[in-house]
Amino acid sequence: MSDSTRRAYWLKTLHRWHWISSALCLIGMIIFAATGITLNHAASIESAPQVQSLVAQLPDAMLDQIQSDGGAAPRKAPLPATLRAWLKHELSVEAGSRDAEWSEDEIYLSLPRPGGDAWLAVDLASGEVEYELTTRGWVSYLNDLHKGRNTGVVWRWFIDIFAAACLVFSLTGLFLLKMHAGGRFATWPVVGLGVLIPALLALLFIH
Repeated sequence: MSDSTRRAYWLKTLHRWHWISSALCLIGMIIFAATGITLNHAASIESAPQVQSLVAQLPDAMLDQIQSDGGAAPRKAPLPATLRAWLKHELSVEAGSRDAEWSEDEIYLSLPRPGGDAWLAVDLASGEVEYELTTRGWVSYLNDLHKGRNTGVVWRWFIDIFAAACLVFSLTGLFLLKMHAGGRFATWPVVGLGVLIPALLALLFIH
């Protein structure tokens, strides 16, 4: 294989991987870049939390069953399936299989989520169920997606895959720069500036 044929092969391969990886991570890069700005100016972006509170009453039969199953010893365990189904039907609350805190007189379940928070409490004496949901708007929601905060396993996997696509995009871009650098004399000085500027800022202004 001649040098020109080898160069043409690698150029074609690198261009293919470069555009595929850029297509895969395009929307993610736009979102993560935008939320990088909003996170950097989080103190300047006002957000008025919206709080929704709901109160309901457990059926006596369900309360009796929970009281008999729960026991008095403090522990951590998921809510019973019947209670989860009731919460979904009556309050549109997805409790899932996360552990709740069981005590002698109450069950407390924390339900954190991106862009807000929620909690649920069941009074084991009266059967009263109290649910509170706090939302902080779309900016807070997207910021939490950026950080992977309270987003679950699937989103964390997406972030890992997205980061891998960004690495492929960046590294193939670097190799393409190298292959075209002979006819573009400003290539390496510009790349050097991209390294030097953040390094100097970190050394001089971050303490």
